[in-house]
Amino acid sequence: MSAADRIRPTTRTDVPLLPAVELAAAESFRAAPGLAWIADSGEHKPETVHARHVEAGTSWVAEAGGRPVGFLAAQVAGDELHVWELAVEPAHQGRGLGRRLIEAAVAHARDRGLAAVTLSTFTDVPWNAPFYQRLGFLRIAEPADHPRLATILASEVDQGLPGERRCAMRMALPSG
Repeated sequence: MSAADRIRPTTRTDVPLLPAVELAAAESFRAAPGLAWIADSGEHKPETVHARHVEAGTSWVAEAGGRPVGFLAAQVAGDELHVWELAVEPAHQGRGLGRRLIEAAVAHARDRGLAAVTLSTFTDVPWNAPFYQRLGFLRIAEPADHPRLATILASEVDQGLPGERRCAMRMALPSG
């Protein structure tokens, strides 16, 4: 990690740059068996979606060389903060930026007195569930017990993601 790397809240001027970061990060899926199609799809979140996260104060960027090279977009849902996406450009992966983006989201959730941080991810991709588990997230064994997350997982399957490779995870935050 360079001394110039920093995590900061996303600004409106960052928004047009985030789809390129997302597309670059998707290239990593070429190394995951059966998931190269994610890189090939060319799909990314519209700028309007990123702008909503910025307005809500639930988006952070990893900046290197004066530009965003990673981001985390989240949304408050009840008493939890849900991470919709974490993306870091391949050239900047392995430097702790993803971990630091998660730490920013967790700090935000704690500051607001939220009970947990949640996300959905691939079970078998090293930089997905195993990464989040190392940071303190626990896999939700029965998503049906958490209706919001069960709905998200079902929506992901409807969008073409392989349900047998997806899971929901949660990091409980201590109260007080």
